[in-house]
Amino acid sequence: MTEQVTKQAAQTVLVLDFGAQYGQLIARRVRDLHVYSELVPCDISAEEIRALAPAALILSGGPASVYADDAPSIDPKIFELGLPILGFCYGHQIMAVSLGGEVAHSEVGEYGPATLIREHDTALLNSTPLEQRVWMSHRDAVSRVPEGFTITAHTATCPVAAMEDTARKLYATQFHPEVKHTEHGEQILKNFLFEICKIEASWTMDNITEEKVQAIREQVGDNRVILALSGGVDSSVVAALGARAIGKQMTCVFINHGLLRKGEPEQVEEIFTQQFDVDFKHVHAEERYAALLDGVTDPEEKRRIIGTQFWNEFFAVAQELERNGKPVTYLAQGTIYPDIIESGARKTGGKASTIKSHHNLIPFPDGVHFELIEPLDHFFKDEVRELGLALGLPEHIVYRQPFPGPGLAIRIIGAVSPEKLQMLKEADAIVREELDRYNQRLFDKTGQRNSAHSCWQYFAILPDIKSVGVMGDERTYARPIILRAVESSDAMTADWAKLPYEVLAQISSRIVAEVPGVNRVAYDITSKPPATIEWE
Repeated sequence: MTEQVTKQAAQTVLVLDFGAQYGQLIARRVRDLHVYSELVPCDISAEEIRALAPAALILSGGPASVYADDAPSIDPKIFELGLPILGFCYGHQIMAVSLGGEVAHSEVGEYGPATLIREHDTALLNSTPLEQRVWMSHRDAVSRVPEGFTITAHTATCPVAAMEDTARKLYATQFHPEVKHTEHGEQILKNFLFEICKIEASWTMDNITEEKVQAIREQVGDNRVILALSGGVDSSVVAALGARAIGKQMTCVFINHGLLRKGEPEQVEEIFTQQFDVDFKHVHAEERYAALLDGVTDPEEKRRIIGTQFWNEFFAVAQELERNGKPVTYLAQGTIYPDIIESGARKTGGKASTIKSHHNLIPFPDGVHFELIEPLDHFFKDEVRELGLALGLPEHIVYRQPFPGPGLAIRIIGAVSPEKLQMLKEADAIVREELDRYNQRLFDKTGQRNSAHSCWQYFAILPDIKSVGVMGDERTYARPIILRAVESSDAMTADWAKLPYEVLAQISSRIVAEVPGVNRVAYDITSKPPATIEWE
């Protein structure tokens, strides 16, 4: 049970997850309307829900048939709690069969857009058109509604596309209001949250910030906290929260392995020594990492070396604090909500399913152990960014691109050397400068930070080859740089960015002119899949 849910209980919407591809999306759509929402497993009991005291429940969709032997089920007593409940797709069907209705296998499935015809009198679909486009994804469908329910909408092939029992505050749709393809999905969610449930839209960033600051103070008390500060979004937001909550009780350990992008170590030190009041430790480990990586070509061996040495450096600082009379009780981490969901964790009061604990993945040395503090563990990524801005972090940190933990070591194909590292840093800085400028132009035109043609991630790669070239009147035999720029929203899939020729030409000419040892620039035009975004 999280502190956030405890404080927000009267205004919390729990999403019962039946394995839907849209499960996280439902929680996000509710939060977008300034109502706190959290995913819980579908097998949560009525008593556990009663203990959590939410304002409402939403039953997600799911891939199974309600009549399959291994189909997810629901505690039928949940429908007796008196809570407003909204079901989508599988949630619509499980509500029907749990309450005495029937679900049948349709002759024709509906996948994708469909035309919904609604009735005049319906609380859930109020203020939406009588005819509207919705998004369907089903083969089974409700064939008989339970007693007390009214059919409120249908499509050409689905006679019960929506149903409701207003006396018991039970509502359900066969379609998916949470996806953008359902034209009036947001209005449907607003009807449920604000008209039916009477929830206040009070989950705002100002409120969230003060609650998280207070929660950290209460958890930590007079004890000390240590944080591995990478300069990335998540750890930087945790550091900013810690600075506001407990100041120099938090030690931020920035381990400089020499594999960051040009200018980043200096930026991190400036921000967390000038803007935020924390105990900042800059560990210069560049030479130790260079010695360990010398001659190593296998990418997995690079990762192992960098990860192992990171914890060696980190715990050395912790032990130094102990010797200096500043023993550490808590280890802060930038774990975010998708990390928890994807690892199988579902924190629901007295119940938790099998968890791959992040805490257990930390290689504590003998005699060292910290309690874990994860202040972002119920935030989605864009909420973390919004929180970072509210805390005063600069935009270049808040909107920092995804960057691999091993840093530039896995963007150098083959062995890492000081010469190669310097070459890649300079080329990568040019790529980022030019594509930052390109993205800014798109932002100025559209007002959207992630417009349709903006780049989501972009960087340079240094392959382990050389090629012939001509510079001036001389033949050269130098290295190429490969440009990688992709459009994506979640990194699960990505398409190569269709950059204007003039942008590509500017990047190429600058790299060849300004980076010694480079005579060629190539552009990777492979999507994910079949490729990955990174090369190693």
